[in-house]
Amino acid sequence: KDGIKAGLIGFILVAIFLIAWYRLPGVIAVIALLVYIMIMFSLFKIIPITLTAAGIAGFIISIGTAVDGNILIFERIKEELRSGKTVKDAIETGYSRAWFSIRDANIASIISGVVLYAVGTSLMKGFALTLVVGMLVSLASILIISKILIFSLSTTNNSKIVRFLFSSGISK
Repeated sequence: KDGIKAGLIGFILVAIFLIAWYRLPGVIAVIALLVYIMIMFSLFKIIPITLTAAGIAGFIISIGTAVDGNILIFERIKEELRSGKTVKDAIETGYSRAWFSIRDANIASIISGVVLYAVGTSLMKGFALTLVVGMLVSLASILIISKILIFSLSTTNNSKIVRFLFSSGISK
């Protein structure tokens, strides 16, 4: 129960941070993360994964990587906006440049999880299984959900309000 409580508190704090720092893309990240979590819980029922403390840890780490993927995309978009690109061009370029880093990092984690599952104890296998499933769902979430949502906001309107909504933090 404590692990689930910690995960819920962590999710709320991450959601607040994403929305406060990344504005409109942060809202997209929170929506994509909610869909990601729903898919994961559905898979836990289908696969039957028992969420032990180790399994919850693997799940929470995979949530972190899902958030990290969105942050990489948004930071690339910000860089493109700062270089003078329109919002639409910044989204297209930022997403395509971030995707390779996201893919490679997730594949490395999947490989580690597979090895851990193959040679680990039953406790480690629970962690590894939730981690690998989480990484795969994270990749799909970033590739499908986040991409659809961010590209649906792709606009040729380059007004100050639109640029503000796509910038973040204390940047202009």
